[in-house]
Formats: sequence, structure tokens, C-alpha cells
Amino acid sequence: MTDDDRIRKHFSGQAETCRKLGSPFTGRVLNLLAERLDDSTGVGRKTLAWEGRLRDDALCLRLAGGLHKLVLTGQDAGLAAVYPASGSEPDDETLWAAIAAALSAHDHELAAFLDSPPQTNEVARSGVLLGGFLTVAAVTGLPLRTLEIGASAGLNLHWDAWNYALGDARWGNASASVKLAPEWRGPLPPLAALSVTSRAGCDQAPVDPADPEQALRLRAYIWADQSQRLQRVDAAIAHAAASPIRVTRADAAAWVAEQLVSPADDVATVLYHSIMWQYMPADTQTAIRDALLEAGSHATASAPLSWLRMEPVPEGGACELRLTSWPGGEERRLADVDFHGRWVEWLE
Repeated sequence: MTDDDRIRKHFSGQAETCRKLGSPFTGRVLNLLAERLDDSTGVGRKTLAWEGRLRDDALCLRLAGGLHKLVLTGQDAGLAAVYPASGSEPDDETLWAAIAAALSAHDHELAAFLDSPPQTNEVARSGVLLGGFLTVAAVTGLPLRTLEIGASAGLNLHWDAWNYALGDARWGNASASVKLAPEWRGPLPPLAALSVTSRAGCDQAPVDPADPEQALRLRAYIWADQSQRLQRVDAAIAHAAASPIRVTRADAAAWVAEQLVSPADDVATVLYHSIMWQYMPADTQTAIRDALLEAGSHATASAPLSWLRMEPVPEGGACELRLTSWPGGEERRLADVDFHGRWVEWLE
């Protein structure tokens, strides 16, 4: 298989993933790129000659995000006219003509957009993580100290500020600008009040939600036909931008070791992450596990430690929420979940 074939196959595969995750329009865009992208533009040549790990680099989502940015900023009226926000339903020939024109007219900008990894910071994943935080609070009876790795813009650092509808149950701030309502299956987690005494996050390339250009990049990676997600991320960006909390630029392993160097008394420390573990090198993963095991060996009932993660199962194709708690090191599979937080099947 040539590099060209490999990349086109990647685009086609990701198009199917987009459709399964509720974005048929983005699936169409990726399919058209798979079939028709050529080397007549710099961005086309750069894409078709990509040498990195296609899935981990999310190459096709970078290009789709670059096109969506042109629509969001109003830079390309022809492209905007065939995108979902316009209300139009173009056929493939019309859609491709607008895409091809945009690739040519904005060649340099789109090629540059490929250089940075995607930053989605999907806020709906808080609807999955919430059950884990509630479980830790109920078991320990303590306020929470929360630490997020791969935190991007830190939108999910503010999970306790949102309003949640879990089936017929409600939790959180009724007047919150961000409202989450995942399809809830199975029993409910313990829906008691809790408090967060401190929160912090790290990322190798953190996004400042108060910077309009960086916030625009977050918005561009929301799939263009998912207007509810775009509205939700806009509300979360506004909340995070008004907060003094900013994500620290750091290597995750070094940051975790620093945060867990000594037990924190009278709080339950929770290290958490969502859909990012697979993108870290194996030695970084090992170092984080080692830091957790070392810190866990010193955990007590008054200074407990938990590791909460929403990640794909190793075999692929599914996603789950897991919790490991110290003292003791007990691991529990709390739920099977949707990658974007659209549904939660609670198992506890």
C-alpha cells in the first residue's frame, strides 16, 4: 500500500467513525477528501505525504477543522454557503466544488493548520466523569481535590459548575450555562452534594480559553453539523475564560509526580483524564502508574487517592469509565460509555 493509499484509507475510515458518532456531514467531507484530494495545492501535498501516525495525529480531523475555521470566521463565503449552519443541503458535486475552491484560496493557512494537534476538550464527557466524582465523594465522605491530565483548555476542570439531567434525576447548578443530559442507562450514582476544594490541570500544549484565536481553534474542531456541541463549548469557554484557573504547560508524568509527592489530608485527591491516555508514550504511561502506586501506598482514610479515567478499552471499539481507589488499590469498572458522552450505561 502506498502512502497515498494509506492516507485515503484513513480518511475513509474516519468518515465512518464520524457518521457513527452523529456527524454525517463531516463524514461526507472526509469521504470526498479521501476520494478527490490531490497534490495541486500545498495543503493537499502535505496531507498526502504525511509521515506521522495517522490515527494518533488525527490528520483528517485537522484538515476538517481547518475548513470549519474558515466557515466560523466568515473567511470563505462559498464554503459557508454549503455548510450546515447555512441550512443548505448540497449534493456531493456542489460540496466538493466549494471545498476544492477553499483548499486553493486558503492553501497556506490550511497547511499551517495541520501543524498543531486537535484540541476538542469535549465538555459532554463531564457527564460521564460526574458519576466517578460522586462515587469518590460518597465513599470517602470528604471534599475533593481534582487533578486533570490532558486538560487542554481546562473546560472539564469546571465539571461541578454544570447542570446535569441523568434520566429523571437532576444534579448541579440549575442556572448553569452548560447543561448536560446524557442518555442514562442503569442505576444512578449517589447524587449527593459535594464540594471541590481545589482543581488543577496540565497539558503539553494548553489552550487559553480567554485568547480568541485559541478559543476559535477549539470551536473549529467541533463537527460542523453538531450545533448543540458548538453551543455547549461556547458556554464552557466563556465560563473558563472568566475563571482565574489556567492549565499548566507540563509533561503529564512529571506533573503527576509533583502533585502526588505527599498526601493531602482531609481531602480526597482524584487524578482524572478522558480520551487521552492512548496518545501518550508508553514510558509516560508507566511513569504515571508508578507515581500513582507510590502515592497510593501512603494513602489513608483521611488522605485517600483515586484514579478516574474515561478511556477506550485496550481492544478498541468501546469506551469505559474506571476507578481505582487507595488505600487498598481496588479497581472498579463503573460504566460503559459513549466516546462523546452521549450515553452512559452505569454498572455499579
